[in-house]
Amino acid sequence: MHRQMCWLSNFGSDGEKILYLQIAPNQPWRPYTAFPQFKVPDYQIPGGSKGWATYQKLHKAGWTLVSSARANEFGTKDSESIVQNQ
Repeated sequence: MHRQMCWLSNFGSDGEKILYLQIAPNQPWRPYTAFPQFKVPDYQIPGGSKGWATYQKLHKAGWTLVSSARANEFGTKDSESIVQNQ
């Protein structure tokens, strides 16, 4: 089953990186907040990475981490979901 995750900038290359997920090769990368079935609450640490707790859960479950460069090559982010799910 295709389940990948990566860290991508929120708005352009200078934005804060958050966890993005892709559940099928033909689907766009979407922020972890768009997947309530996979998301776990973020740690309440000032300046902590958005999605770190979810990353740990999914990594343990066998999801594949891909580089940001590779994610940008093979799929586009769903920019509407970024705005809607923050």
